[in-house]
Amino acid sequence: MAEKTLNPFEICQQQIKRACDQLGVEPAAYDMLKQPERVIEVSFPVEMDDGSVKVFTGWRSQHSTALGPAKGGLRFHPDTNFDEVRALSMWMTFKCSVVGIPYGGGKGAVKCNPKELSQKELERVARGFIRAVGDFIGPLKDIPAPDVYTNAQIMAWMYDEYSIMKGFNNPGLITGKPVEIGGSLGRNTATARGCTFVVREAAKKIGLDLKGATYAVNGFGNAGSFSAFYMKEFGAKLVACNDSKGGAYNPEGMDPVAVNEWKKEHGTVKGFPGSRDITTAELYALPVDVIIPAALENTITSDIAPNVKAKIIAEAANGPTTPEADEILNKRGVMVLPDILASAGGVTVSYFEWVQNLQNFYWTAEEVNQRLEKIMVSAFEDVYAMHLDKKVSMREAAFLVAVKRVVDAMRLRGWLS
Repeated sequence: MAEKTLNPFEICQQQIKRACDQLGVEPAAYDMLKQPERVIEVSFPVEMDDGSVKVFTGWRSQHSTALGPAKGGLRFHPDTNFDEVRALSMWMTFKCSVVGIPYGGGKGAVKCNPKELSQKELERVARGFIRAVGDFIGPLKDIPAPDVYTNAQIMAWMYDEYSIMKGFNNPGLITGKPVEIGGSLGRNTATARGCTFVVREAAKKIGLDLKGATYAVNGFGNAGSFSAFYMKEFGAKLVACNDSKGGAYNPEGMDPVAVNEWKKEHGTVKGFPGSRDITTAELYALPVDVIIPAALENTITSDIAPNVKAKIIAEAANGPTTPEADEILNKRGVMVLPDILASAGGVTVSYFEWVQNLQNFYWTAEEVNQRLEKIMVSAFEDVYAMHLDKKVSMREAAFLVAVKRVVDAMRLRGWLS
């Protein structure tokens, strides 16, 4: 029987409602958290290279500012929509909350296909969007960052446009910038580092020695490839990985550095010397100790979950596990390290970048990584303690920790009676 399809907004509302019910908080708390404080929809004109004018639509959602200014990525995608942006801003609130950084959740999107735009058109879209939402964002109000199909260069254009609007430099407006204009060292690898720190701590709890342990990575992009590098540093062995064009499997192990070099040369991990191709379903069914989903959402379905043999699944991607699959994995005793915890390294180092921008004082890569490790380990311990105390899955525990912190802040600020 096919899984019931829920849109991301409905899934997020269910997760919040369940956490609110388990915590026994005031009904008004859920009423405030079940939707964003505000969502701005904008339409703005952009001159194309051929002289024509095209109108683009974009959104910026600010879910909760109870803990601090809104924070979250900004994506350029042809299939993005209002519900997706709202849901992603809500998840960002709890991702920030679970690691204890002083932000609420934000998310933005422009409905466009970057692959069909020239570099100059892309720049004009970026600048046009910031002009359209500029009065609603700011270093102490809402701080965007890169997301799907956006990057450091696009953040640089947006930072520059906002600075022109305000009449002075505002590097704290946006994170994920190039290091040369206020970006933080360590940001590019932060999601992967944060994820593997959490894997390491989880392995200790279940008595798994990562030295000699086996792992697979679904999605060998930025987060996936760097996760593989750091797992190698722990002594673990990569036996399988894949990307959108195919996979590579070798039970004897593969060097993630060599696999990454192969992908740079050939555009895919498929065909890596000594390996055979492997499907996504086959990858998840391998007898490995750890699997790191680092690709698209809804990758682990109710068809795949019954075949998972891994002891730990660490979600470096956002939303890789469907609700039905999550229930199956929980019943089977697989420790799923949820995305709001396992992939929070990126927003944590974005927070570091913002702090450095506000202070105009910059840290070394070693300082960034040490601070990241401290926060991720502490967050894991908080979630694991809730997991034991409430006898719930790690995903539910993460939501309980995160929702409680937001509700406590709302109560202290007088938003709840």
